[in-house]
Amino acid sequence: VQLQASGGGLVQAGGSLRLSCAASTTVFSINDMGWYCQAPGKQRELVATITSGGSTDYKDSVKGRFTISRDNVKNTVYLQMNSLKSEDTAVYYCTVGRVSGTYYYPALWGQGTQVTVSS
Repeated sequence: VQLQASGGGLVQAGGSLRLSCAASTTVFSINDMGWYCQAPGKQRELVATITSGGSTDYKDSVKGRFTISRDNVKNTVYLQMNSLKSEDTAVYYCTVGRVSGTYYYPALWGQGTQVTVSS
C-alpha cells in the first residue's frame, strides 16, 4: 500500500485548505485512516481519524474547524481544514491504521504535505 498526500500550501489565517490522500489499493475501504501533524520542534500528534465505517474523531483544538472524510470508490481520505490558525502550521501525514476504542494505531505512513498558515 502506498499513500500519496497532497493539498498543502500557504494560506492566510482564517482561510481553508483541503488535504487529500490517495491509497494505491482496493483494500482501502476496510482500513481505518488517520491524519497526523508535526509542527517545527514538536512531536507528531494525531489530528483526526476515520474508521472504515465512517466514524470520526478529532483532537480538541481542531473540533468544529476540521473535517475528515473518505471516498472508498476513489480510495481517498480528505482533511478539510477551515478557519485555519497559525498554530495549525505543520507537516501533515496521512496514515492507514486501526482504531481501537479511543486509540489509533498507525501502520503505514504517507509522505507529509506542508501546511503553512500566515497570520
